Amino acid sequence: MKIDQEKSEFLDEMLDHWKAERLLTEEDVRRLKNSYEAKSFDWRRLAQYSFWIAMACGVISLGALLIDKDILIYLEKLYETPDILISLLSAGAAGILYYFSFKRKKSHTSQVFSNDAMIFSAVMLTANAIAYLGKSLGKGDSNYPLLILFSVFVYGCLAFVFRSRLIWIFVLISLGAWYGTETGYLSRWDMYFAGMNYPLRFVVFGFVVTAAALLLRKVKAFEFFQPTTYICGMIYLFVSLWLLSVFGNYGDLEEWAAVRQLDMFYWAIISAAVCAISIFVGLKYRDDIAREFGITFLFLNLYTRYFEYFWDSWHKALFFCVLAASFWVIGRRAEKIWNLEFLKNK
Repeated sequence: MKIDQEKSEFLDEMLDHWKAERLLTEEDVRRLKNSYEAKSFDWRRLAQYSFWIAMACGVISLGALLIDKDILIYLEKLYETPDILISLLSAGAAGILYYFSFKRKKSHTSQVFSNDAMIFSAVMLTANAIAYLGKSLGKGDSNYPLLILFSVFVYGCLAFVFRSRLIWIFVLISLGAWYGTETGYLSRWDMYFAGMNYPLRFVVFGFVVTAAALLLRKVKAFEFFQPTTYICGMIYLFVSLWLLSVFGNYGDLEEWAAVRQLDMFYWAIISAAVCAISIFVGLKYRDDIAREFGITFLFLNLYTRYFEYFWDSWHKALFFCVLAASFWVIGRRAEKIWNLEFLKNK
């Protein structure tokens, strides 16, 4: 069995430890070590990164084309193409890509990343089709949040039909985009909606999505998408809490810049309290996602406060010296926990 180099080293350490503890004989250790072999190179990770870079380069390539004068002149000639025709062509191309990508998903199950890249392209074409459909119906300049809400239902149907977590991610992204634009539209694009700026609004949104993921985890129809929904809800919640701890409930940057960061300390306390609750729940109920989000954003909050309060007042040599010492302590503690968890003697 070929495994990653890191896993191979871990298994070697464990087998040597069990042999030293006389839990395994030397013959058992030799036989077990011969049953696996370290990969010379992690091709799976290279494939994953390559497809990510390919998609990013595709977006950059499209952007480079759109700023080219000759291309812009050519596009101006095509400008009079009816919006509904562009929408239909995009929808047709998306449909073809959906068909082939999910056909490949069944026949080439091991080619995960190339299949996902095709689905991603189909999703982008779907978004383009919906956008031009809105333009053709005259909705692009008025209440365009309705178009985003329509895309939520389209992606939702596609996700359930094809049982794709990747498309479900776009459902949740579109749902967040609809929530943000709809609250902006209802407030006539004021920076506040019901007295809340955008970070505070998305704290509420993230809490609702996370609660829905937890409440619906035993619903059979939703079970396949529950982990994805839970993680996305936590991302919305904790990123918004972190932004709230930085900007407070201010919608204007000039107004925010005139206020001392210390005056928004209570938002930082709320954010840290939610992180602590998440860590407690994660430890009590063995919820790795809640625990890791809590720990990660608690450290992020602490270091954000450190930069806010001491960057201007301390000498930079002292600032980075304390920063280095803190990471050294964290590294030492993490190393001890790892040793206790995996290599603890009886």
